[in-house]
Amino acid sequence: MRRLFIMDQKDYDNVWKRFKRPSVRGIIIRNKRVAMVYSSKFDYYKCPGGGIENNESHIETLKREMAEEIGVTISEASVTEYGSALRLQKSLYEPYTIFEQENYYYLCETISEDGQQTLDDYEADEGFRLEYVTPEHAIEVNRTHCHSGYDEHMIERESLILESLVKDGLI
Repeated sequence: MRRLFIMDQKDYDNVWKRFKRPSVRGIIIRNKRVAMVYSSKFDYYKCPGGGIENNESHIETLKREMAEEIGVTISEASVTEYGSALRLQKSLYEPYTIFEQENYYYLCETISEDGQQTLDDYEADEGFRLEYVTPEHAIEVNRTHCHSGYDEHMIERESLILESLVKDGLI
């Protein structure tokens, strides 16, 4: 998969141990709008998806996360690689540890949208909901609204992905 960009905070020492947490994220585009998870608590948009668990394949993770976070079933046959974004920074939880997260983005289509989410506690607390929005709207919210100190690097990563989709003529 092609690497779209690297977000390296350079706030760590290269000799530190690494904690790797790869994730898979879905991109559904409809009528020049993209399906995004909106956090009503922290006022940001992100592509639905999450961490790979228990040796899942990327497709298995994508199907699970899309169902859990936005209540959709994706067509496995429609899944196409888009690109990845690598994030590197000092861990917020473990001293002397580098947090390394490769985020794999896939274009996909849905076969059903029942809207039945199965959110983790923190996702429910954040008020996750599916919204189809223009990339311009999501980028504006992500870059100009207050997120109460919530993970600004993750929020900026999503804006960069949306800009890439626009640049590539996909939205």
